[in-house]
Amino acid sequence: MTTTLALTAAAAVAVGVALGLFGGGGSILMVPMLMYVAGVAGKSAIAMSLLVVAVTSATALLSQARTGQVRWRTGLIFGAAGMAGAYGGGLLGPHLPEQLLLGAFAVMMVATAIAMIRGRRIADGRTREHLPLGKIILDGAVVGVVTGLVGAGGGFLVVPALVLLGGMPMAAAVGTSLLVISMKSLAGLAGYLSAVGIDWSLATVVTVAAAVGGLLGGRYAGHVDPDRLRKAFGWFVLAMGVFVIAQQVTVPT
Repeated sequence: MTTTLALTAAAAVAVGVALGLFGGGGSILMVPMLMYVAGVAGKSAIAMSLLVVAVTSATALLSQARTGQVRWRTGLIFGAAGMAGAYGGGLLGPHLPEQLLLGAFAVMMVATAIAMIRGRRIADGRTREHLPLGKIILDGAVVGVVTGLVGAGGGFLVVPALVLLGGMPMAAAVGTSLLVISMKSLAGLAGYLSAVGIDWSLATVVTVAAAVGGLLGGRYAGHVDPDRLRKAFGWFVLAMGVFVIAQQVTVPT
């Protein structure tokens, strides 16, 4: 195993742990990790990220499901809407300028970082008897488009939506978000693969490493207080977002 591949695998494990712990946020680092550590081109990195995020989220979902922290009906409805949006975003993404896509991705990184630094200041919602289907479907589709375009799971958007629109307790929202992220990431990947190829051998290594990290993160999600870790991780994501923006500004047009 080369040094680059070893570093890539180690970074993928760290991303998986973050995704399993937080129910989102960690996947935002997958695209820059693939680009700047593994040397993958931008659009291929987005497509590969969608594959890795889908598998990692599904793996972390297993741990959450065993503890009963997944609301399957709500997750499947939100996820189905997200799949439609993500597939459309995945079809559109390969035809947009790479600099535009990466610039949009960097903006999403900054937004994710700010959300993580501030913390989830959302009180546990009161469980509702009737799910507001219209709002859930609309929000799922919008978040899905973002996922399909830039290759990030969008967990920092999914979790608040599940709490506020679905009346879901925070712990259940984190578990359910993993189901949603997995579904829409697969749909976004399908869209991207219509026009973009990926290195399947590298994708396999990164996916397995991230899945292992996702299992570890999901196992300890209910046993640790992640607030301080989330804030520190948020500052790191913010720094990476600024770095990606700087890289795109300095790219010749």
